[in-house]
Amino acid sequence: MPVEEHRLQRTVTLWPIVLFGIAYITPFIALTTFGVFSEASNGTLPTAYAFGATAMIFTALSYGKMAREFPLAGSAYTYARQVIDSRVGFMVGWAILLDYFWLPMVVWLIGTAYLTAQFPGVPSIVFLLGFIVLTTGLNLLGIKVTTRVNLGLIGFQMAVLVAFIVLALKYVFGIDVGVSFAAPFWNSESTISAVSAGAALTAYSFIGFDAVSTFAEEAVNPRKTIPRAIVLTAALTALIFIIVTYTMQLVHPGGVFADAETAPLDIAKEVGGEVFGSLFLGTVILAQFTAGVPIQAAGARLMFAMGRDGVLPKRIFAYVLPRFHTPAFNLLLTGAVGFIALASSIASATSFINFGAFTAFAFVNISVMVLYWRQREVVQRNAISWVLQPLIGLGVCVWLMTHLDWKALTMGGIWLVLGFVYLVYLTRGFKVEPPEMDFSEREELLEEATASASAGGR
Repeated sequence: MPVEEHRLQRTVTLWPIVLFGIAYITPFIALTTFGVFSEASNGTLPTAYAFGATAMIFTALSYGKMAREFPLAGSAYTYARQVIDSRVGFMVGWAILLDYFWLPMVVWLIGTAYLTAQFPGVPSIVFLLGFIVLTTGLNLLGIKVTTRVNLGLIGFQMAVLVAFIVLALKYVFGIDVGVSFAAPFWNSESTISAVSAGAALTAYSFIGFDAVSTFAEEAVNPRKTIPRAIVLTAALTALIFIIVTYTMQLVHPGGVFADAETAPLDIAKEVGGEVFGSLFLGTVILAQFTAGVPIQAAGARLMFAMGRDGVLPKRIFAYVLPRFHTPAFNLLLTGAVGFIALASSIASATSFINFGAFTAFAFVNISVMVLYWRQREVVQRNAISWVLQPLIGLGVCVWLMTHLDWKALTMGGIWLVLGFVYLVYLTRGFKVEPPEMDFSEREELLEEATASASAGGR
């Protein structure tokens, strides 16, 4: 077979990459988390999303700059390690590990909340146990939810999302009570503090906007295309989130709900009846289950790679089942962590995830400024673009981080302290370089999705 056949051709242009990025983020998340995020923002979730989007877009601009300088790197950890310091990079990687470790629990928590609302007579632990056992069991056996199935589900979610918006608008214009079209953006209960609290939660919806960097080997003129795609993905996804939540906020003004965690299900039934409500519930549960399988697998594979490379204890984290070749301990560990959902809320859980995300975003912005400073005498760059812009991104990220749930800030702080102590141990008191974290497991999962999207999308 000729060598050329093993190489990826540079044929993918800007907009297919942007569409992949939007699909990867999954705009349906704006529906499932609406009640919790709206409650935090006092009923002004579109404004909260706009504020949160500010941090995302400024950070996306920084990601774009770093993607241009390091086209095959693609992670906040690598940028911090290469530009700032290997020990700083380790701490950023430790913060990113937090997200991988806890994301499955959040996915299962959301699914459990919706099933408990629909079937209140069944204890929530039954549904949570079902999610954990099924997901962990499939991953232990090495069974994957195919990318084509996930892409098909994403398409179905988008169809339900559009139907939701249409039904909601029909409902709003069909009621006799006067509707304030400005209230979703600002109302009598609105405060800067509440909007900031809501915006701090919305970062959860944007996680993954940098996934388009996996197209670096296939994109036409990647040094220009990938940075533009990252920014456009963040901006267009933000626009979708604002439109969706504005429509929902029109149907349900204010931020008071009978049950904020499952409020979207009540709204779906209100605008579309029981049939559409059942369709919406089925879509949510199927989405949470199929998302949980690869998310748990990614976290387990990342811990396996870190165990293999000596970042984590090799005997435990690098162990694989002889028959199925799957990282059994890591999967069982993430499954066990899922039971924390019984003592957590969606708001607290997403806040904890966002602590890791904001830490990574902050250091991407810092990396841009450090790179500018270190190369200022060699490479001429625009100070506004390379200093002021990332400084704004950093400032907004830090501001939003301070508005996270206090439990999330406490647990996040403890996580970083543990990481620092472990770093001191690994480096023998900073006498040796810390081992390099291998985030290629994440990139491999994204590349699988990329390849399938390319094949199935044409």
